[in-house]
Amino acid sequence: MSRQKEPPIYRQLADTLASEVRGEYSAGDLLPSESELAARFAVNRHTVRRALDELVAEGLVTRHQGRGTQVVDRRLDYRLSAGSKVTHNLADLGMATETRCLAQCLDTPPVSIAQRFALPDNERLLRVETHRYVEGVPLMWICHWFDPQRVPGWIERYRGGSTRAFLDQHYGLRLRRRQARIEAGSANASDARWLQCALNAPLLQITSDNVDPTGAMVEVSVSRARADRLSYHIDFSEPLDRC
Repeated sequence: MSRQKEPPIYRQLADTLASEVRGEYSAGDLLPSESELAARFAVNRHTVRRALDELVAEGLVTRHQGRGTQVVDRRLDYRLSAGSKVTHNLADLGMATETRCLAQCLDTPPVSIAQRFALPDNERLLRVETHRYVEGVPLMWICHWFDPQRVPGWIERYRGGSTRAFLDQHYGLRLRRRQARIEAGSANASDARWLQCALNAPLLQITSDNVDPTGAMVEVSVSRARADRLSYHIDFSEPLDRC
């Protein structure tokens, strides 16, 4: 029988630290510095850094410049209903949020998106990509597809922030979610970069059809979030004719 090879030192250290984080730390606590951990475990700082990289990839901790390595609440409870808004939901949890605009342009949508708008072949929609941060940590990436006729001048005006608030302020549009499809997925190279997670890490994807008060389609949004950072709380309390 062949002898089983032991995992590398950094992986053993990561397992030890992960166990301590889960059992001895609370969300928001800071871990000891790299030099303190290196002295405690009699390893070099490079090994400590690699072990902490593993914990970051697992969603247990985040790094903050000048503050150190911080334990995170592994899953935020996000309420999903017909009228729920990402920024407002997270603000209700007492968390500081930031929405950055990554890209925006007129683009030909995938067939599945075009069908939702009943678009003719090769007709373009406004594509807006946003990146949501909570307490400085990336939470989700969202691709919004808008009917450009409903949001003239969007590209010249929008620079970031809540898209729902922007729609209300500039276009008088208050959207509600008509339906949503939740799917499990895994992180590709782009997801890993934007969400700071490991390649093939589990993700939750929600595709939402968002309509105006008359029921006309204005936006289809596709959000991708780390499954170790977010859980969806489905709200059935709204009237059936709205959901």
